[in-house]
Amino acid sequence: MAYSSTLGEKLNHIFSKLTKRGKLTELEIKQAMREVRVALLEADVNYAVAKDFINKVSEKAVGERVLESLSPGQQVIKIVNEELVALMGSENAKLSVASNPPTIILMCGLQGAGKTTISGKLAFMLKKQGKKPLLVACDIYRPAAIDQLKVGAKNAGVDFFEKGKTNPVKIATEAVSHAKKMGLDTVIIDTAGRLQISTELMEELADIKKAVNPTEILLTVDSMTGQEAVNVATEFNNKLDITGVVLTKLDGDTRGGAALSIKAVTGKPIKFCGTGEKIGDIEPFYPDRMASRILGMGDVLTLIEKAQEAVDQKEMQKLEERLRKNTFTLDDFLMQFEQISKMGSIGDILSMVPGMAGKFNAADIDEHKIVKFKAIIQSMTKEERLNPDIIKGSRRKRIAAGSGSTIQEVNSLLKQYEQTKLLMKNANNGKLAKMFGRRF
Repeated sequence: MAYSSTLGEKLNHIFSKLTKRGKLTELEIKQAMREVRVALLEADVNYAVAKDFINKVSEKAVGERVLESLSPGQQVIKIVNEELVALMGSENAKLSVASNPPTIILMCGLQGAGKTTISGKLAFMLKKQGKKPLLVACDIYRPAAIDQLKVGAKNAGVDFFEKGKTNPVKIATEAVSHAKKMGLDTVIIDTAGRLQISTELMEELADIKKAVNPTEILLTVDSMTGQEAVNVATEFNNKLDITGVVLTKLDGDTRGGAALSIKAVTGKPIKFCGTGEKIGDIEPFYPDRMASRILGMGDVLTLIEKAQEAVDQKEMQKLEERLRKNTFTLDDFLMQFEQISKMGSIGDILSMVPGMAGKFNAADIDEHKIVKFKAIIQSMTKEERLNPDIIKGSRRKRIAAGSGSTIQEVNSLLKQYEQTKLLMKNANNGKLAKMFGRRF
């Protein structure tokens, strides 16, 4: 997830100059803070937020504790990290749960922000947590909006409720009654959006809010719109008193302004973020993890969570056993590719590894290489997967033709396999984390 990659790169460049110096003067810190301020503004952070942030950091950074420190540069980075976390809300803001089910979540936002898509993702995430969600189609204006939400419900494996293009308030009210009748504990209402904020839109949302008394009102905003996302959040909050924000498109090369400004400007927390196209590409928003990614410190906790979710523990135990017996096959190698794919893109994974942020760009990471490698292995016979040593000239030519690849690519895969096999053999028993450390 390329969280604020441009901002992160600029901050890392500024701080690298500080950490190279054994001692820092007050003048040097103030110069660095001016550069940080420019980087924040270029990332589309709200002007008042950027100014207040720099004042707070500067006040702490020019203190005696920093200037007299053995590593003043690291102390400044630590202060910046702490202030970034505080700026975004200090801790993860969890969803509120109704004391008497169902919990009602009213989704709102402008057209094009990804509200309908994120509604399906949220339902999918809650279902994995043991909830019984109901997706409700109250966007009766946008062509195919109902069908889109229906597809989202199917992909998420949750119940779906719609009454065609009738009154949205009536649909929402009937949906809540339906949920109570069917024993569904969460109702997610997808409402209509507009290309811009209008009185008509706000009145309809206010009417739905009054009718169903939602537990949560979540505003979906496009993080790539930067300061405009903050303006939208402010307007919706003034009219509806939202309870939280969902940021979409945080998998893109965002400038970071929305994530860093929304909480400070509206007082309402970012609760979730959309991180990709797949139904499972949604995460709770953790300010401390976001700050770590921006500063190039990685995001080990999210990486571990993704690995735990993607990895089949039974298969891993079998793999450990085969490693101990030195019988690591190409089928096992294929399983590695499958599990890495479940964790997200290689760029996402590398961005969470401490020290990797900013060292790779899209051109460095060939996402199609894993797809190609999987196709090559799948074009092999069972005998070849179990005993790769028999894959000589004619077999390599056949495998290349069968997988739509070249002989050089087949050779590259077999070389990667041998290197991984050696790495796994040398790894300590029971420690398979290194299997995710290969670069492609």
